[in-house]
Amino acid sequence: MNKIRIVVPQLGSEEENAVLEVLRTRHIASGPKVREFEEKFSKYIGVKHAIAVANGTVALDLLLKSAGIKQGDEVITTPFSFIATANSILFQGAKPVFVDIDPETFNLDPEKVKEAITPRTRAILVVHLYGHPADMDALSEIAEDHNLLLLEDAAQAHGSEYKGEKTGSLGDGGAFSFYATKNMTTGEGGMIVTNSDEIARRARLLRNHGQESKYFHVELGYNYRMTDIAAAIGIVQLGKLDYLNNRRRKNASLLTSGLKGAKGIVAPIEKSYARHVYHQYVIRVKYEDGINREKLISFLDSKGIETAIHYPMIIPEQPLYRRLGIKCYNSCENAISASREVLSLPVHPGLAPEEINYMINTIHEALEEL
Repeated sequence: MNKIRIVVPQLGSEEENAVLEVLRTRHIASGPKVREFEEKFSKYIGVKHAIAVANGTVALDLLLKSAGIKQGDEVITTPFSFIATANSILFQGAKPVFVDIDPETFNLDPEKVKEAITPRTRAILVVHLYGHPADMDALSEIAEDHNLLLLEDAAQAHGSEYKGEKTGSLGDGGAFSFYATKNMTTGEGGMIVTNSDEIARRARLLRNHGQESKYFHVELGYNYRMTDIAAAIGIVQLGKLDYLNNRRRKNASLLTSGLKGAKGIVAPIEKSYARHVYHQYVIRVKYEDGINREKLISFLDSKGIETAIHYPMIIPEQPLYRRLGIKCYNSCENAISASREVLSLPVHPGLAPEEINYMINTIHEALEEL
């Protein structure tokens, strides 16, 4: 059996043909394909506006800028995510305030959010980690009670739902990434989504050099544009997204069923309010049950199964944040524990049933041997 990869982008002849079509038009910069992608994505998410940009980090940066986050503001967010989440707050001259997570969903704990609010708090930046939606009712109530913006980092949550509504549509604005490893990809790319006319207006302005009309620049802006080449891939990928997510969900279900009763392994859960899209299938390897995560990784690798750790270190422990002196609010015990226990297994739509069975059997074999 070939090595089972942690991720394999699902690209085919449809994407190839879409790119060739754009190349033949000779219009390869931002143009009609970008506008078509924006229209289709906004309709899919269920929002008024979608603004395509160069990558997911740019989407976060531009979302916060367009929402008015500025120097001196505080933004409450998670310590357990990819670093771009917190960096987007630093880009504004604002301060990320890290609060602990729910150990079951790995998402922000609303009770911890309440405790961290100060007169300087301007927004909550929630991450729908691994494709599982955060508890948006509780967070929305907190935001409303304290007159805060509620912004969504949905970089791992394309097509996930909270009580039947798409993530990205549940707050004041959301940001998506279309990096190669995501549930849908454009290679690099991102999207801002919002129902706010003002956030959308500013995002479009800042995306293109602060240009209100050709060669008429009213603000200090950026070149954050997406190309028509990337957008053409995105249009095709969006059309496949529900199918690909259903494949992920099926693979996750098979893994969870097969790992039931495996000593030392805690499978991911799906809350009753959620439709999980399993950007990552993340188990917890419990040291107190005598299992060593690093030895399990090594064993699986020797058997041709690739794994990954998302994420091995909480953001406040990163050298950058240590140097800045930005620590967790109170403590982040759940996040620290997660960083020491999580392990991502392959769940991508390209997996065959026999590969999933092989993974399950190999994990059981590893647990017996280790």
